Amino acid sequence: MAGSAVWLSAQVRDEEAAAADRRAALAAASAHAVNLLSLNYQSADASIQKILATSTGTAFAEYSAGAPKLKETTIANKVVQTGAVKAAGVVSMGEGTAKVLVVADSHINWVGSGTPDQDRYFRWSMDLAKVKGVWLVSKAEQVL
Repeated sequence: MAGSAVWLSAQVRDEEAAAADRRAALAAASAHAVNLLSLNYQSADASIQKILATSTGTAFAEYSAGAPKLKETTIANKVVQTGAVKAAGVVSMGEGTAKVLVVADSHINWVGSGTPDQDRYFRWSMDLAKVKGVWLVSKAEQVL
């Protein structure tokens, strides 16, 4: 009887830990999507740093390489873009890895340009890796 209680208690702890990991991966992918879609020409460096802070591996390398052009374009066009996650779900979890689908929208304003604001819609498949206990996006691919 005592053995069953110990086994059951361990099972519950494992399931709670797995659920917490799923929530953390989901939150990380959602935050990354918002960071990708939230740019402000008045704080372009900070906007880009948020993208890099939620990235690792290939994604980090790609965003780092594109950061100077992104900053230049954001400032030159006086972009104020705000992102919002509409839905997200964990597709799979492995040992220190996860795949998350994210649906997010952005509202874009080009300050002073006379161009009408635009709403854009994005869908991503994101691969995440747990690095030193933190979930980071290692790959983000737009899907149709």
